[in-house]
Amino acid sequence: MLNDNVLERSELAVSGGGSSNGVPALRNEPKRHPRRQEVTAREDPVLKVPALPSETEGPLPRTGERPRNSLFHRRPIVSAIGAAFLASALGGGYVYLDYARHFQSTDDAFVAARQSSLAPKVSGYLTAVPVTDNQHVKAGDVIARIDDRDYRTALEQAEAQIAAAKASIENIDAQFDVQSAQISANQAQVDQAQAALVFAQQQAARYEHLEQTGYGSVQNAQQYSSQLHQQQAAVASAQATLKLAQRQMEALKAQRNSALANLAQAKAQRDQAQLNLSYTTLTAAQPGRVVNLSAAVGQFAQPGTNLTSFVPDQIWVTANFKEIQLDHMRPGQPVTLEIDAYPGRAIHGHVESVQPGSGTAFSLLPAQNATGNYVKIVQRVPVKIIMDNPPADVALGPGMSVVPTVRVDPTSSLAEKLRRYL
Repeated sequence: MLNDNVLERSELAVSGGGSSNGVPALRNEPKRHPRRQEVTAREDPVLKVPALPSETEGPLPRTGERPRNSLFHRRPIVSAIGAAFLASALGGGYVYLDYARHFQSTDDAFVAARQSSLAPKVSGYLTAVPVTDNQHVKAGDVIARIDDRDYRTALEQAEAQIAAAKASIENIDAQFDVQSAQISANQAQVDQAQAALVFAQQQAARYEHLEQTGYGSVQNAQQYSSQLHQQQAAVASAQATLKLAQRQMEALKAQRNSALANLAQAKAQRDQAQLNLSYTTLTAAQPGRVVNLSAAVGQFAQPGTNLTSFVPDQIWVTANFKEIQLDHMRPGQPVTLEIDAYPGRAIHGHVESVQPGSGTAFSLLPAQNATGNYVKIVQRVPVKIIMDNPPADVALGPGMSVVPTVRVDPTSSLAEKLRRYL
């Protein structure tokens, strides 16, 4: 604006326009700004030429040349700084995009575990609950105790039945020994009767021959023939007694087998009684935490009644990635985990497995895409992530939100290369 006013005054002085006394005429000129009048007041009244501008006003433009009004010429330092910032922003954006393509992340991820409910298998009154809510227990630690007096009595009764069955077996074994001796005696009687039968046969044959030849009487022949028949009957009786003793031995064997079965049944009852007695003490099967404890001393617990929930120490992260993020995701890739509850901790892990199917395919009511109208949406697939260094001083449990970042490209990014060089 200042240069335009000076140029206008200069053209007016050179052309000789104005009044007769050499003073420029101003009656037909438009009203000027006070700053413009200041510039006019500095003109030389003798030579009618504009005064030279000061160093702050800058050089006058030549006639016919348009003034330079570009931002670079008016603000060269600011322009240079802006250009440097723009170049830095573009370079930083490229470096960030190159770095980000090496990773895949999602905020649809949660801590998971196979939590379970602890319930008694036998009924009874609770006599002790030595744990409290959220307490960490080791494998084998007692969580609750049930009154075990009834179950100890049942165990003693089963042990008594075992003792009775063993005594019955011992009695049968003793009868076996007696019966074996009886069989031996019967066998001896059979042998004796057979020996007497042989002698009776010989005597009967001798006297029968004498009677036929006339050297013996008929009476003697008949007498020894009768003795022969008696001895044959004695042999048959001895053999029958021997068979009876042998059959008695078989009966004793059957009784012994029955006693053995009774003993096995008594042992089974004893084992069941021992199991029932062991069920009166509820212990932790693995390390974990007691959650939502509802058991109390004096409470009557029924079989299957939920006394507490249990969360084991073995936990992992289930990350529901979009299916378009799984192209380069493989088991074993490193993962950085950020837990919302503990934002200051960096937990490392690795991809354990990728579920062979989307989450909706295994839901209670899976989607039926073959019916009705269909709108394609991006599905999510659960990915199991194992923590390599889970924190031991904080409580992690199912349902806690996690933001996992999986490195799907193991090659170094431009930012990492620059970091190594710098």
